Amino acid sequence: MSTTTDMERRAFLQASVAVGTALAMSRALAQAEPGPQAVRLGVVGVGGRGTGLLQTALQLPGVEVRAVCDVVPAKAEQAQQIVEKQTGRRPEAYAQDEFAWKGLVARDDLDAVLIATPWEWHARMAVGAMQAGKVAGVEVPAAITLDECWDLVRVSEQTGKACMMLENVCYFQNVLTLLRMVREGVFGELLHCEAGYQHDCRFLLFDAQGELTWRGRHTAERNGNLYPTHPLGPIGQWLNINRGDRFTQLVSMSTGAKGMREYAARTLGADHPAARREYAQGDVNTSLLKTANGQTVTLYFDLLTHRPYDLIFRVQGTAGIYLGTLNQVCLRTKASDAEQWAPFDPYLSTHAHPLWQATAEAALKNGGHGGGDYVMMHDFIRAVRARGPTPQDVYDAATWSAVFPLSCASVAAGSQPVEFPDFTQGKWKTTPPLPLAGA
Repeated sequence: MSTTTDMERRAFLQASVAVGTALAMSRALAQAEPGPQAVRLGVVGVGGRGTGLLQTALQLPGVEVRAVCDVVPAKAEQAQQIVEKQTGRRPEAYAQDEFAWKGLVARDDLDAVLIATPWEWHARMAVGAMQAGKVAGVEVPAAITLDECWDLVRVSEQTGKACMMLENVCYFQNVLTLLRMVREGVFGELLHCEAGYQHDCRFLLFDAQGELTWRGRHTAERNGNLYPTHPLGPIGQWLNINRGDRFTQLVSMSTGAKGMREYAARTLGADHPAARREYAQGDVNTSLLKTANGQTVTLYFDLLTHRPYDLIFRVQGTAGIYLGTLNQVCLRTKASDAEQWAPFDPYLSTHAHPLWQATAEAALKNGGHGGGDYVMMHDFIRAVRARGPTPQDVYDAATWSAVFPLSCASVAAGSQPVEFPDFTQGKWKTTPPLPLAGA
């Protein structure tokens, strides 16, 4: 009897030690795991843009990058080194093949996935991330077909997971200032907006040997506004698109295609195949949009001509106008009815957006594009941490991106008007405008 009791006592003690050890290990693991304020990221695509987003995200408190992915193993390894140098923790790399991203989004230790890959992968990766229970932060455009736009909306609604297109121009200082001015009625009732993605980007469309890059292949095969979201994102917010108004119609037309051949002949030689092939994309595309409330928008797409950078950003209302090309305003006020241009810069202080006010110092120190990248990432991380809606939601991602396929369809149909889908399916009538929220 005593032998059995001794054996039972020893077994009990061994079990107690094991349980104690397990509890101690659990406590240690719990202490090692991030607190409730941490946001755990995976990053898919760590080329130039993805690396920039990665470095910006690491500047924000409470952000942990757990995994990175790229089809080029050297880029994934470089991203690992960046994270390890910054945080002391080396993320896992996924670089086996072009579908390695599926392993990353399937992880159970991620809250959100940043996607900065070629355009044709954006929608499917964002859909995959949401289906795996993660918030998707996807580079622009979020989709390049109408079916992809609808896929983003459908999956976000089904899963309850947010999808934010990372449209950084919405976070530029002048754009945020204009948003506050519009909200406060400085321009009166808005009538018309104009903007364009305009600067010579032909150097991005060929590699050193003159072969087309992935961007160049789109230019060779499509004809429309292939990069609409930089100009359209701010306009969408100024006009309360999807939040009181919506686009209803689009018509688009393009000039002839001469710029790609001219550039190839000048840089590669007149006899180079790149200088003799045909390119679908017209050098300048112009699209006109109309809203349900009767406002109009003109968009330009001009990447294939010799010209300086200019987003235009014309905001016109019943009480005044802003023109970004001049960086000036003409406003009717109680003190003056003068019809003359005045400097815009004073309004950067008098009408500074609360979000810019709260983040400007860190943004100008740590973020690219004049601080816009930092403010954008700050807004994204804040939404992920709060487990709430993202300020640029999936309906914005679909709507702003849809100009790509709709403009191509209009051009192909001889510049016939095309109907603009309502991705909100009526919710735009009751959704309130974006608040002027700070940090």
